[in-house]
Amino acid sequence: MFAQSHATTVQRRAIAFALCLCMAAPALPQNAPLPAPLPDLGDASESTLSRAAERALGRETMRSARAQGAVLDDPEVNDYLQTLGQRLVAADPTINEKFEFFAVGASEINAFALPGGHVGVNTGLILAAQSESELASVLAHEISHVSQHHIARQYAAQTRAGYASLAAMLLAIIAGGRGDVAIAAITGANAAQAQAAINYTREHEHEADRVGFTLLERAGFDPRAMASFFERLQQQTRVLDGNAPVWLRTHPLTQTRIAEAQDRAFDKTYRQVPDSQEFQMVRALLRSYEGDAAQAVARLAAELKEGRYRDRTAARYGHAAALLRAKDLVRAKTEVDTLERDGMRHPMIEALAGLILQQSRDYAGAIARYEAALKRYPDHLQLVYDYPRTLLLAGDPARAVRFAEDRLLRRTDDGDLHQMAAEGYAALGQPMQSHYHQGEYYAAQGNTKGAIEQLELATRMRGGDYRVMLIAESRLRELREQQREILKTGRASASAAISARSPSLRAFTRD
Repeated sequence: MFAQSHATTVQRRAIAFALCLCMAAPALPQNAPLPAPLPDLGDASESTLSRAAERALGRETMRSARAQGAVLDDPEVNDYLQTLGQRLVAADPTINEKFEFFAVGASEINAFALPGGHVGVNTGLILAAQSESELASVLAHEISHVSQHHIARQYAAQTRAGYASLAAMLLAIIAGGRGDVAIAAITGANAAQAQAAINYTREHEHEADRVGFTLLERAGFDPRAMASFFERLQQQTRVLDGNAPVWLRTHPLTQTRIAEAQDRAFDKTYRQVPDSQEFQMVRALLRSYEGDAAQAVARLAAELKEGRYRDRTAARYGHAAALLRAKDLVRAKTEVDTLERDGMRHPMIEALAGLILQQSRDYAGAIARYEAALKRYPDHLQLVYDYPRTLLLAGDPARAVRFAEDRLLRRTDDGDLHQMAAEGYAALGQPMQSHYHQGEYYAAQGNTKGAIEQLELATRMRGGDYRVMLIAESRLRELREQQREILKTGRASASAAISARSPSLRAFTRD
């Protein structure tokens, strides 16, 4: 399956990246200062990482992960995870961390928390969850690792491994699979220490279960879902003859944890918690990415014909997405039209309908569709991205730029909007603005070298917007300082290239 081959590719990239880290920064003496631009993690005598250091470490790890292509480039999936995760975070007003939830295109059952509130979920885990409450229970558990600062506390027990081992461990986890293999390959004599850093202590796991259960219940999900998910993973471990899902290898599961999860839910009043339409449709979309396009179409068509689905609307949406992927635009449009005749209204259906029109080169129809949909769903990311992209294809860069610039007022670090603004300004013959936005796009992707090159070009342009020049000069100084520190530690290669992205609905918007 495609997801498996992608996981292997990301895994190799993570190992290569971590090798660069280890060769450039060998294990440090216990009290040695850490090289910039890595955050000042403090003296080994300190009990934990500071909050600021956690956030800085998380930002650096995510920047590298994006540069290595580990983050699934799919607004539908990531937007759904962000909404689901924020619902859980909002259930505890004492949580003050800023969270980012994102998907990793890998078939292994895994989820992980990075320092600073970054929570990743493998697409394999989303598909393995049999209910939205089960998926929410995993997110609640990972949120609790962050809110209880388990990563910082675990680091305190691993300070002798040095920052290189810690950074390598984080990238190996993001690889979406064999983190133990990656670490064994990169740390040599420190392999045991690095492996220990992956595995949370029993105390941390029990605490994350307990706090996560409270989040799950307060957010209105089925409190029994945590125990049911644990039990099924344990059963899968037995079926696979000891080859446990990745999530169990990094979050060791014991019979005690299962029993405690069951006990917590035992005295709770039973209530049926239905899955959201988004949960079913995101799962259908992910299934449309499995295998090659023809296989996905045939498989999903057969399931529809035989009635093998939980939600017919989601099943038909997934079938239409697979048809779009296969470039069978006539049948894809027919499927979407049928959904709409049946009265189905949803932003994901609207976005898919727009993409079908766009790929059919009916740009006027697509633009009208997007504009009507954005009035109803102004913040739906797939619509926000595909509307200006269609305007560019239709030869209307001025409207594309106006829309992108307006949205960038609220989403200042959104690389995709910056890229579309760059394309629009280039078409309008405004190179200063184009180079500036292209630089911001590269910066958002973790390509510091490319960002600096573009910002240098922007500052050398004459006759452009003076305000843009001042902003570009300020960003250039900031990024040059980052690059100098990266070069000092010998890790310039970590952000030198942007990798090919995972297949997603967005991938089908390009000819």
